[in-house]
Amino acid sequence: MDDNASEIPAEQPDTMTRAAEVDRSAATAGESSASRRLTVWMSALLGVGAALVGLLPWLLQGLRLPLQNLWALETAPDEMPFVLLPFSQYALTTEIGLMVVGAAVAGLLARLLRSRMPRRGVLVMFLSLIVVQLGAIVQTYVVVQGGLQDRSAATFYLAAVTGVAVLAMLVGIAVFWLIARAPHAGALIGYAMAAVALAPWLGELAHPLTNQQFGAVGDFRRWAASVLRWVPAILVGLAVGWCGIRSVGRVIAVLVSFGLLWIVPALTTAISHAAGSRVYANDLPEMASAGLGVLRQAATMPEIVVPPLMVAAAVAVLVSVLMQRRSATVR
Repeated sequence: MDDNASEIPAEQPDTMTRAAEVDRSAATAGESSASRRLTVWMSALLGVGAALVGLLPWLLQGLRLPLQNLWALETAPDEMPFVLLPFSQYALTTEIGLMVVGAAVAGLLARLLRSRMPRRGVLVMFLSLIVVQLGAIVQTYVVVQGGLQDRSAATFYLAAVTGVAVLAMLVGIAVFWLIARAPHAGALIGYAMAAVALAPWLGELAHPLTNQQFGAVGDFRRWAASVLRWVPAILVGLAVGWCGIRSVGRVIAVLVSFGLLWIVPALTTAISHAAGSRVYANDLPEMASAGLGVLRQAATMPEIVVPPLMVAAAVAVLVSVLMQRRSATVR
């Protein structure tokens, strides 16, 4: 018994040393994790930065208000006031792109950095995003209101373009939360909404960079439309491949995403045609009728509808196969 008793104390120092090392490693890991966590101010700056990324195409174009048909004074294009949004019946889809893309960028950052976010960090990022976007709407509204003619047509016009901006911000709010916090099915819908809003955003972004090469604005827009129409299809396909169809919810999300890819470009074409034509400026029923006619045509012509859907499906299958192979290799 004396021999056994003498052996017990001899093992205790090693056991205590190993336990202390484990404690020190855990503490070091905790400190390292804490040092990588974002602060509340960093979260706010990310929200502001995402909003500015959304506004980037308009910032690069110089922030000059587009010429207004109902402007009180005759003004040259380079003498129009500075505004944070392009209020114009010819830029309604651009307004939507600027708002939704900024919200999508913020949502994606929140999702990628969620393990490093502080408590309420996502909420702070969201509020920062909304402050910038709402500030842009208010600033532009005030400037445009001060320069328009004092007549009912101008009041209606301002209400319409402001309403589009507010609606775009609300859509952006949905996109942000779907991407930032929703599970795969909800996030897929958020990604699809952002993807279909990216085409006009990219068109406006490329405009000041390539305007000299492609000459007239109209020529460039036709070229951009022919190339950028494939961007939403590719992005939706990537998102669908990432999401998969392993549950009923995901299958529904895939169908919704393909539905957005089908109907939103047609809706964009209809809005641009109806709102951008001076022929219908003073005849709202005729404007609505023309827009519905274009929407019907654009949404039912196979040569327009089918190719983007096929591209999205092909990309989704390719991504799904690559992910399955990668998963099998890891195992």
